[in-house]
Amino acid sequence: MSVFHLIIFICFLLSISYLVFLTSASWCTPSAFPQQTTRQFEQRTDRFWEFQEESNIWVEVKLPFDLVSCVNDNCTKVGLIDQKSKTEEEHLANGKDVSNKTKNLKMREGDLTGLEENSYTVLPLRRRMSLTKMSDTSVWVTGESGSIYERFWNGVQWVIAPHDLQISAGRAVSVLIVNQTIFAISEEGNLYQMKLTDWVELKPAFNQSTNKEAEQSSVIQMKSGTVSYDGLRVYFCTKTGLLLELSEVEPPRWENHGRPPGADVAAIADMARIRTDLVYTISSTGDLYEYDKSSRPSWKKHLQSEETDKDGSLVPLQGCMIYGLSGDHSVSLFLLTKGGKLVERRLHQRKWKWITHGSPEDHHLTSITPLLEDELKERFFSLFLTTSTGSVFEYQIPKHLGTAQEDQISEAWQNHMHPPNAKAARGIPGLKFQLGRILFALDDGRLAELHLPGLGGQNSGPTNQFNRKKLSSKYIWSILDAPESEGWNGEYCTEERGPMNCIAGTSRSRLVKASEEYRFPDNWINTSFRLRLVQAGVSFFIITEAGLIFEYLYAESVWLWLRHDHSTPMRGALGNYNGSVFFVDVYGTLLIRERSNNELAWVNCTAMRKGRQIIGGPPWDGMSSKLKVTAEDALFFVSKSGRLLQFSVALRKFKWKDCHNPPETKLACIIDQEVFRENIVFVVGRNGRLYQYNKVTELWHEHHQSQHLVLSRLPGTAMRPSFFSLTGSLFMLSEDGGLVEYHWNAWNGWNWVEHGTPSKDVTLVAPPSPCIKGNQLFLIGSDGNIYLRYMDQLIWRWKNCGFPQNGDGDTRDQTEMGANDRMQEVCMDNDPTANLDINLENPNDQNRKCDPKVAPTRPIPFSEDSVIFELRDGRLAEIQKVQDSKWVWQRIIGTPTSSCKGCYLTGQERRRFGGCCWSELEPLSCLDFSSPRLCRSFFRPPITL
Repeated sequence: MSVFHLIIFICFLLSISYLVFLTSASWCTPSAFPQQTTRQFEQRTDRFWEFQEESNIWVEVKLPFDLVSCVNDNCTKVGLIDQKSKTEEEHLANGKDVSNKTKNLKMREGDLTGLEENSYTVLPLRRRMSLTKMSDTSVWVTGESGSIYERFWNGVQWVIAPHDLQISAGRAVSVLIVNQTIFAISEEGNLYQMKLTDWVELKPAFNQSTNKEAEQSSVIQMKSGTVSYDGLRVYFCTKTGLLLELSEVEPPRWENHGRPPGADVAAIADMARIRTDLVYTISSTGDLYEYDKSSRPSWKKHLQSEETDKDGSLVPLQGCMIYGLSGDHSVSLFLLTKGGKLVERRLHQRKWKWITHGSPEDHHLTSITPLLEDELKERFFSLFLTTSTGSVFEYQIPKHLGTAQEDQISEAWQNHMHPPNAKAARGIPGLKFQLGRILFALDDGRLAELHLPGLGGQNSGPTNQFNRKKLSSKYIWSILDAPESEGWNGEYCTEERGPMNCIAGTSRSRLVKASEEYRFPDNWINTSFRLRLVQAGVSFFIITEAGLIFEYLYAESVWLWLRHDHSTPMRGALGNYNGSVFFVDVYGTLLIRERSNNELAWVNCTAMRKGRQIIGGPPWDGMSSKLKVTAEDALFFVSKSGRLLQFSVALRKFKWKDCHNPPETKLACIIDQEVFRENIVFVVGRNGRLYQYNKVTELWHEHHQSQHLVLSRLPGTAMRPSFFSLTGSLFMLSEDGGLVEYHWNAWNGWNWVEHGTPSKDVTLVAPPSPCIKGNQLFLIGSDGNIYLRYMDQLIWRWKNCGFPQNGDGDTRDQTEMGANDRMQEVCMDNDPTANLDINLENPNDQNRKCDPKVAPTRPIPFSEDSVIFELRDGRLAEIQKVQDSKWVWQRIIGTPTSSCKGCYLTGQERRRFGGCCWSELEPLSCLDFSSPRLCRSFFRPPITL
């Protein structure tokens, strides 16, 4: 190559290099490629980590720290990381707080970028996590993986039961429970309802004439849902910003309430406890709206004040509503702003105002845990809030009666921090499932319980009662494992017998432990078998708390109390056959009270061959006029050891037979003996499961039952409208106080139906009454009222019949799941004097001990259209059907051992019984309602037999 060509080639290379340099320079901006002379290192933290290749982990270094560069084993110090300033170090050493400026915790409104709380990183949002309480023994969880599982107390320990949506449904984001009906919302926005053990999609369907917006969109995607405080309806907000309401489930009844004018519904903040049709929502722009279907316009906007505006608009999250915070009629709605502050929207003396409560110093609040119903009665309220970095704070608010709020508690914010090596999930509200026990979802997928010492943790079951005065006010943390779906080691429960059983856990040590999984209350026999009918409209027995036996007998136009003495106190009356009554004493001995010639005698059945000690018997004997006597007649009882015992009684050829018990469980009680099915005895095991025993084949059979349904250990009721058809139902109570029906018909076979409770604040506390006319039965509520469950035009309805002398005498009637169009019917006494206080003593007398509310004692039939209940003061009350589903309180019957001094009869009964009733203090006289004078009693003192 010539010199000329070499020069030309070098010039070509230089031109290409120059072109490349110009092109590269054109890609860079001055801000992205600064000059080295102006570049400076700005240290903003005192914490740095070094990666160790040997152990494959990050290790925090101590300052000052040398920065060393090594190339081919030749290491050179290139820099130094030192502490930011000696002044700050001295402040920290003295335990003083540094300023917000040196902590670098400044944060723009609604922006978490760059936020550091105590030098910790802001956690990511876990949008699929949720916690939902079904009962004290059951909590449903949706994990970040989109799975659904249940933490269930099986009597021995907490177990995990899977309830995942089908694969085609995708991932779940939340679970809603409406009066024992379970719903799930998928990430796609679809709504699913659990039927038996399967998830079935539930698509909203609206009245097209009133929902024009629903016509335009055939697919409605749910975003979130909130259950009303009465537990009878659920409100949804959709991904398009609509507010929907599901007020009934069977059949579904949907309402589309639309959206605020010019805005949307991004979240449901809360609902009013008193008015279930009043809903507070938050828009995506952070404004608070109020929806009231009964007002015009229905949507109202709550304007923010200048002070709250500084903290930013509201975060579309669930809030917390408190009543009576600043007065008896005040309402306070607590919400969070995008600036992480706690604010209150307060209604007091018909005026709304905003109050800023702020936040703990240098912390950003992200969720509020709702209160429990029981907490509304406390002297102060505690709100538990999570922060953006995984800590939990408690904000204590005293109850005020018109006084100023500020400076009432010296330290309103209490930092409970977080469990060791774990953080509370950001933006996920906790769940208060019992007083002193709060569940939180953790950022790593597990759960944690913040609880008072001795009240919570993995090995602590539901706590029924405790003395709050003796407990520490300091909370502690317990971490709860999650299943493999969340990347942890919690094992799912199994159907095998043992502590991990999905229904009832048992110890592996010995079989006797299985009978200890459920311990009967001390008064279980007495409350379940205190009353027993002998002859309809003529005679029944009552067993007192002291073990005395009294018979209420109508003879020669006179009602008499007869006392039947025995050497040992009695616990209950377990059966009636052919005029003979079966009793059990305090030792479990079965005794017969029968007539021998003209005398009454006692027969000890337990002393017979193969006799056993017993704790229960059949719930009902049926009306004596309908009973037929056969050569195979027998009564069934439950032994103390949990076995089913058959006692033959036909032709007085008494004989015991041991029918054993179902595999791996022992019996708790008999639900029905041959009323629903001939030759079949239905029982409930001590594990809360339903079984049946066949007299013919002598075989046991377990009925299919969903995992979350645990039956109470109380007698039940059979409902068979016609003996010409096998269609009918068994009615029982669930463990959490709801009504459960096990229905059979020729088309669908067996089917479980959960009727729930009359209202959210009422649970059922006693076994059901007998079935009346094939479609009605009474239940006793925890509030002392009786509730009628009856079918009207193929729809189950609740009716509150109250208690005798309730004054207003009205009956609130509602369709299942609480429809708005409730029928108002009257269940009132048919005589004006029945509504009066029949205790004619001085109304200010401190010795009065009358309580007309209904006691949790199993009622008995008195005739085909009347039922007898026990009152809390020891008296009895009779309610009678007058037509269809209309019932009236007929009379109150004074008993020999009642602490109440009075009783009453209606006008019709006074004419029947001579206008008098028996009084404990005046055994030879009675109270005459027609005149103030005392009249000679037709009621004699108890006659001892």
